[in-house]
Amino acid sequence: MPRPTPRLSTPNQVRIIGGKWRRRLLRFPPAADLRPTPDRVRETLFNWLGQELPELTTLDLFAGSGALSFEALSRGAALAVAVDAGELAVASLRDNAAALGAKGLEAHRADAMVFLRREMRSFDLIFLDPPFRDEWLPRLWPLLPVRLNPGGWLYVEQGQRVQPPPGWEIFRHQRAGQVHYHLLRRVAGNLAGC
Repeated sequence: MPRPTPRLSTPNQVRIIGGKWRRRLLRFPPAADLRPTPDRVRETLFNWLGQELPELTTLDLFAGSGALSFEALSRGAALAVAVDAGELAVASLRDNAAALGAKGLEAHRADAMVFLRREMRSFDLIFLDPPFRDEWLPRLWPLLPVRLNPGGWLYVEQGQRVQPPPGWEIFRHQRAGQVHYHLLRRVAGNLAGC
């Protein structure tokens, strides 16, 4: 009896887990700090948010593979603005958008801080998954409130539980291996700033 061929791991790709592009693959270039949000974590996040995100606008400041942006678009988001500092990452975001026929993806090559300072729009949902080794959150907190629509959500992935500054509350938190993931909202009465 022949032995089954072992399944090879396929680095540099993730599968969309829900919506109209469910099971479609996203391919991306290798990068040292790139950690695509695992399937299990994305499934939990979109259970928290609801499976349908009709007409929502999203901002992904450390887009990497684009998994979170494409999941949102797959579930009905009108616009997903994906920002990454890597030239190859941004090229793969555009390639994946073309392969899926995703009209709502807007990809930008930029530093997250520079982009937040220049951007004038606000969003319903912001994804924040910066490299764990760098101290991004203290620098980002003050810039986030004006980019988030009233009643909007902030999703944060980090290597430890996040302690948000005053004006934010953790709505949901879970841990998967070394990843802590959080869904936050602005506290009512503190919508003007941090």
